[in-house]
Amino acid sequence: MRLVMTPTPRRVMMTVDAVGGVWRYAVDLCRSLSERGVETVLVVMGPPPSPDLEAEVRTIGGVQLVVLGGSLDWMADAGEADIATIPPRLAALAAELDVDLLHLNLPTQAVDIPTDKPVVVAAHSCLATWWNMVRGDEPFPQAWRWHLAATRAGLQRADAVIAPSRAHASGIRAAYGHIDYLHTVHNASAGIADTGAPSPAAFALAAGRWWDDAKNLATLDEAAGLCRWPIRIAGALNGPGGERREATHAQPVGHLSRPDMARLVRSAPIFVSPALYEPFGLAVLEAALGGSALVLSDIASFRELWSDAAVFVPARDAAALAAAIDRLADDPDERQRLGHAAHDRAQRYNLSAQADATLAVYAEAVQRVPAPVQLQTA
Repeated sequence: MRLVMTPTPRRVMMTVDAVGGVWRYAVDLCRSLSERGVETVLVVMGPPPSPDLEAEVRTIGGVQLVVLGGSLDWMADAGEADIATIPPRLAALAAELDVDLLHLNLPTQAVDIPTDKPVVVAAHSCLATWWNMVRGDEPFPQAWRWHLAATRAGLQRADAVIAPSRAHASGIRAAYGHIDYLHTVHNASAGIADTGAPSPAAFALAAGRWWDDAKNLATLDEAAGLCRWPIRIAGALNGPGGERREATHAQPVGHLSRPDMARLVRSAPIFVSPALYEPFGLAVLEAALGGSALVLSDIASFRELWSDAAVFVPARDAAALAAAIDRLADDPDERQRLGHAAHDRAQRYNLSAQADATLAVYAEAVQRVPAPVQLQTA
């Protein structure tokens, strides 16, 4: 039997933002890569991380944190001229830090990037796929058409592209056409900290950045006025671009620390996500790992990930959402069955599998680029 040696980068530069779920993805992936002997330079774009987020990164061996700033392409004040300055800055930083591969978590960061190092792009979400799912019938704004062109150029520039679900990969192809070397690598989570046996509770929980219309706060809030159990919502109502949302019936608990969120999740018998657009949904995964029964919008990504392990309702149907919550509130045996089913399904989306699949994508990108890099072999 012949042993096949897989090229593994010695040091990876990974971009991240501290605003949404990409932070959790990147930090957990960095930890997994560190355990496999791969150093990571985590480069923060956009608003700087809060002290607690920065402190979390400092605990991971083999990870260097660099706060570069600059615009995120989806923020309200982002402009084409601003975004065009970012790839050269990243290329210069990669050369300065002597990395072997760039893992960019926004496709526009790869547009015409002047580097001979392998470039892997993770397409977590984008305006075009967001618009198709959230706004649908409305024409895409002319002022943002540059964004479509830049995202397409970044995807085409990459030596490999990662999507977090097959559903999102399909959406990328529908929005941008054929993309070479497009891989599906499901996101993952280590779960939330075990805070002991949860206290008895009678509420449904939802979590997200509620200023984003994709999270569908309007439907959730209406459902909260119809169902018997209260619905608590964790996460920000105000966005970094000045977006503001209000909840009339749902009960906001604000942005919580990881330990506080862990306690809340473990006491929630039901977790709800009425999202109109969710390429993966790490909050759903963490709730499943905590044993909550899942009530989810009937969208392609959730069907792919949680089929037979959740209750599905039409995304914009508040009455159906409230009825599903009421049924589970009245049926503790079914809640328990669904909680066990979700927990079992969640085991598929583990950090080890994600790291192995990501390293396989890295290896393919390394083999595709004839750049002189220092590699491990495993």
